[in-house]
Order: sequence, then C-alpha cells, then structure tokens
Amino acid sequence: MSCFSCINRRKGVKIDIEKAPGSSNYHSNSSDDSGSGKTKKELEDKLPKGSGARSFSFRELANATQNFRDLNLVGEGGFGRVYKGRLDKGEIVAVKQLNQDGMQGNQEFIVEVLMLSLLHHPNLVTLTGYCTAGDQRLLVYEYMPRGSLEHHLFDVDGKEPLSWSTRMKIAVNAARGLEYLHCKANPPVIYRDLKSANILLDNDFHAKLSDFGLAKLGPVGDNTHVSTRVMGTYGYCAPEYAMSGKLTLKSDIYSFGVVLLELITGRKAMDYSRRQGEQNLVVWSRPYLKDPKKFCQMADPQLQGRYPRRCLNYAIAVTAMCLHEEAHFRPLIGDIVVALEYVAAQSAEHMSGKARSEIALPSSKSDGSEPMTPPSSKSEVNARSEIILPYSRSDRSGPMTPPSSKSEVNAPSEIVLPSSKSDRSGPMMPPSSKSKVNAPQQLLSSPISNSDRDPQKQDLVTTSASF
Repeated sequence: MSCFSCINRRKGVKIDIEKAPGSSNYHSNSSDDSGSGKTKKELEDKLPKGSGARSFSFRELANATQNFRDLNLVGEGGFGRVYKGRLDKGEIVAVKQLNQDGMQGNQEFIVEVLMLSLLHHPNLVTLTGYCTAGDQRLLVYEYMPRGSLEHHLFDVDGKEPLSWSTRMKIAVNAARGLEYLHCKANPPVIYRDLKSANILLDNDFHAKLSDFGLAKLGPVGDNTHVSTRVMGTYGYCAPEYAMSGKLTLKSDIYSFGVVLLELITGRKAMDYSRRQGEQNLVVWSRPYLKDPKKFCQMADPQLQGRYPRRCLNYAIAVTAMCLHEEAHFRPLIGDIVVALEYVAAQSAEHMSGKARSEIALPSSKSDGSEPMTPPSSKSEVNARSEIILPYSRSDRSGPMTPPSSKSEVNAPSEIVLPSSKSDRSGPMMPPSSKSKVNAPQQLLSSPISNSDRDPQKQDLVTTSASF
C-alpha cells in the first residue's frame, strides 16, 4: 500500500458523518503519533457503544504472540508485520503491528479501527481490538488461516492451484463485501485499496476484505466525487482517480476488475519480471478483451483447461465492463454480484456434473449434469430477468462499451442470466421482487441504448460479449 502521484442507496449501517474519518469535521492527531492517551481517547469518543472492539495492553499482545516471535510471523505489508497469536481465553487472532517507518501512520490506524467497528458483514474481516500503548499501534483481527488471495494465486510453489470454481466463489465473496460498503453503508464507503493482497481466506476459501486504512466516506447529496490525494496500489488504481484525485464508487469497480483479471489469468497486476508491454496486466489484456475469439488465451495455464468455456466468457465480459476507461460506463456492484453469482453457480454445477459423469453416464441433459444454456424460446426468455451483454466491435475508447443502436444489439449473441425459481443453476439467482431489484440496481429485460438514457445516470451497463 503506498502513495503515488501522476498516475439509489439502501438503508443500512449509519455512519456518523460528524465523527467518522473522511468528513469535513473529522480531525486526526497525526502530529501526535506517540501520544497514546490522545489516540485512545479519540477512539473511545468515536467508537459506538457495543462495537465489540476491545482495547488491549501491549503486554497482552506480546504474550499472545510469544513476544512477536518470527515463528509466528504470517505476513508483512504496507502497514507492518502480521503475527499469529493466541489470547488468554484461547482465541486465535492475527495481530498487525504498525511499522513506524512505513507509509501509514496514526490517521490510517484510527480510520481502520473506526471503519471496522462501524461496519460488520460476513465478507469483511472482523476487528477484535486494538492497542495504543506508548508509540505502539496494533490491530487485532480474526485469524484467516489460508492467508491472502495473492499468496494462493502467485506463490503456488508446488501446491495445488486454485480451481476455477474456487476462484469464482472468491470473486462472489469479494463482490458481496464491496456491495455492502457501496450500498448498505450510509453514506457509502469507498474502499480505495481493493487488491488480491487484501482479500483474506478461511479454511473453506470463504473470502473477506481486509485493511481499511485508506477507506473514505463516499460523496453525499449532490456531490459526484470526493477529492483526495491519490492513495492506493499501482496497477489497481482507476485511471481517472490517478490523474485527477477525484474518488468515486466506480474507482473501486475498476480495482475489482483488476482482481477479476488476476483470478482469470493468474497474472499479477504489476509484474516487472515480464518483458516490456506485459508488465501491466490491464494494458496486456486490452487486445484480448476486445476479441472474444482470444478469451481462452487469457485463462490461467495452471487451470489446464479445467473450466466451463461459457463461464469463462461470462467472467471475462464482466471483467471488461469493470475495466472500462470511462467510469460512468462501469456497472454498479449490485449487478456485478448478480452476474458473478450466476457464473459461480454454473461453474459449481458444471464441475459436479463432470464428477458424476466420471462414474455414471447421465440419462439425459435434463438431469442437471451439464451447465444450463440460455433459453432458446421467446416465452422462456420473457419469464426470466436478464443481463444482456452485446458486443461492439467498433469501440475504440476501451475494451467494451454499450451499443449505440438497436440493430447493433440484435446482431450479436446475448448472455441471458436466468432468474426463475425453477432454474437449476443453483441457489444464487437474481432478485425477483421489485424492492430487492431496486436496492442495488434495476435489472432490465432488454438492453438500453445510449440514445434512451443519459450515460451519467445509466443504471445498467450493457457491454460486449459475443461467443
């Protein structure tokens, strides 16, 4: 994590704008990094009662980690070192110790404690407590035994690589966490540092977002963005934010697209060991994203072709939407969750069907042993909600843009995401009630052309995919 330059809300969690970080009335004692008394009082004044964040003494955490033994070291990042520890009552935790010479300081520490004390979701890491003894700044989290997604994608070292279905499960979990921040927090929270290193995994590969030191409260009222200094990780940062410092919810969508690209390709967002032109993952991927015939060339070689081709195409289409160079053409996180849930369900069904076919031949295609295909009849289409992703070959502004005419929409193939309750795709389906649909974003049964709606206010982004 580093600083660099040049480069319909739903009711839910209520964040006190007068006290929370990122507001005009919020002031951090960043000049008093060694004043534990002021920092502790500042946190106690801002933390809600019953938040669950406990104040630890330094001795307690030293005992829990056996005096921060290297044997208990489980990770190291921009904030500092992370140690595995055991509290007096036997609870296993992760203890993150601030590196006093690092890029993050007292303000980021306070932001993280406040954010994770106010926000609670199954796909956000749980904050157990903190320590502000002397010049020490420590955070105590639930322990995530499988570490980070980055470790499993890029530090394989003879281990079994992540399967396709596991990757899609992780993508859905991360998207749900981001949806909670964007749609249920009030005002919304901009994560600002979404990357594979900040996605942690438990024993069942259930993913949770972590490290909220750079999080900001999103724009409220008539404001369209939050102006701030450019912070984040190079390779994941949205281009418009890197150039202008104007931060929006769509900045997180771009970063999420980079993570999806890493999951699909097995490549790092920035890899300086590769030759010139291939070091930046997004730059390398642009020609492939524009040509569906090259989609298979993007798949991680470690998968060895063990993935449903249709699901790969869906996932790449969603990724391309997230990476659109024009921020207002990127989809809202609610639509991304719906699309990825469908992909994950189809991937799991395909793999389970493949496993069954190895021991018994399926009697018919209707037994669910094969992934479901889009409906072919008009009556079947009308009974389902759809996300239609038409492909525009004439686009030059980015990888995928909405079509400009009705004829352009009707020309290519379409992706149809079924949502009827009789669907065999699995438990994860698009919402069926109007109140649920309107919460993240309205799903439409027909594509929207640019002439029908102002792109600045466009709810659903239709974009390319032709197979």
